[in-house]
Amino acid sequence: MRKTDLARRLARAGRITKAEAADQLDSVVHNIVRNLRRGRPAHLPGLGTFQPGNAPGFQPEVDTGPAKSGRGDSARQERS
Repeated sequence: MRKTDLARRLARAGRITKAEAADQLDSVVHNIVRNLRRGRPAHLPGLGTFQPGNAPGFQPEVDTGPAKSGRGDSARQERS
């Protein structure tokens, strides 16, 4: 996905202009790069963490919530 595609989707979802969405996206990327250059990790809530260092990388967040059984809420309510 290109930056313009992502900005367009962000604009639509946030009901803002494409230019505002592109500016916000630039800000997020800038902050990630700045933190990594300073040797700090860059955490993205719900996604994971970019790690600085000689071998930089990305560590995705692990979902520690209850396992999903594929059944809807109605099945859980019936058991209660």
